[in-house]
Amino acid sequence: MKKTTLALALLTALTGTLVAQEGAVPKGIPHLDHVFVIMMENHGYREILNNPNAPWINKYARSANLSTNYFAVAHPSLTNYLETVGGSNFGVHSDNASDWHNGACATNLSTGTVNTDSPASPAICPIHGSGTDAETPILDCTNEVTGPPCEINIDGKTWYPAVSTTLGITIADQLVAAGKTWKTYQENLPMTGPNLVNYSDGNFTNLTNFSKINPQLNPPLSSGEIVQLYAAKHNPFVYFREIQQGTNPLLSYAQMSGFDGLTGLWGDLASGKVPNFSYIVPNQCNDQHGRSNGTAFCGFDPNDNGGQAGLNPALIQLGDQVVQKIVTAIHQSPVWEHGHAAIVVVWDENDYAVQPIINQVVTIVDTNYGFHQVQSGQFYTHFSLLRSIEGGLGLPCLNHACDASTAAMTDLFGEP
Repeated sequence: MKKTTLALALLTALTGTLVAQEGAVPKGIPHLDHVFVIMMENHGYREILNNPNAPWINKYARSANLSTNYFAVAHPSLTNYLETVGGSNFGVHSDNASDWHNGACATNLSTGTVNTDSPASPAICPIHGSGTDAETPILDCTNEVTGPPCEINIDGKTWYPAVSTTLGITIADQLVAAGKTWKTYQENLPMTGPNLVNYSDGNFTNLTNFSKINPQLNPPLSSGEIVQLYAAKHNPFVYFREIQQGTNPLLSYAQMSGFDGLTGLWGDLASGKVPNFSYIVPNQCNDQHGRSNGTAFCGFDPNDNGGQAGLNPALIQLGDQVVQKIVTAIHQSPVWEHGHAAIVVVWDENDYAVQPIINQVVTIVDTNYGFHQVQSGQFYTHFSLLRSIEGGLGLPCLNHACDASTAAMTDLFGEP
């Protein structure tokens, strides 16, 4: 009898886990009217903290709240962007482009296969439905490196198994369902919008037909000359079928803007007409990612060894200045003067450093209420950030944000 009861209890617990694609609204985070997430790129905790070429960011980290034990989840960039907005990698461990508008392809969730750089995988089927995401192992040799030595995911001790009940939506879906608003501000997004655009300098894109505009040049210009300032891999929302279809204007490209113009980041902040959730992504020079065909100030770091000595100092300074500009604009916006608002500055992952460099990144939380100058040593990840934002906005937790091991960042978002 005891064995039967135990078996039924285990089955009930397992079933509860399997159907819990969305969970309860996380507790412990004060109500938030507006959240601004600023995504930075490819630099680990020790590369940014106490870096003399990032004086404003370091001053901001001391005056606001700083997590000293926060980890990106995996590699490469797109995986982490998906995890910050959807609580899962959705079977994607690559920076591959979307298989735009393909209604016949099978999603990685439905097949349980993992989209990787090595071995090479095809374009990513637009994410929708539910199914099995990809395991996040402790070590990763399938992306960015050909190791061993391999890259360390998270802290070198933590891993996440593949989950068969992953729900293929993001916080954008949750916000719309709750009657709230969202927008992603993507610097150098072309005026034509993000549809089918994998990269752009704000004018030319991967769709540009160069043979028609410069046939007199020898050799002619080509897409290879485009400095990829906007990158779809840093706009996770465009990878979802609902967004690509645009059936619901509240879940469509209409919620995506650049930085300039009346409805861009600067215009919205000046007017105070900002959504409940703003996902802000500087271009690949200003976010510290770097580009090989940009200016010397935007060049890639010479070495990816986890230390400050291998960095391009100008690239770090560019990021420092753009964070100052964005945060200052938020602080000066009418929206910062009313209700509860929070700014989060977070790096997507460390650089391409391999073992023994862990995937720890700087994460700063700034609020217009409550505690400041808090330094938290609690273990947090991108899933913790999503859980915290969902809790503050009154939304259910989603995917790995619901894990029992995922803690809300109550000390950094807290109030007396």
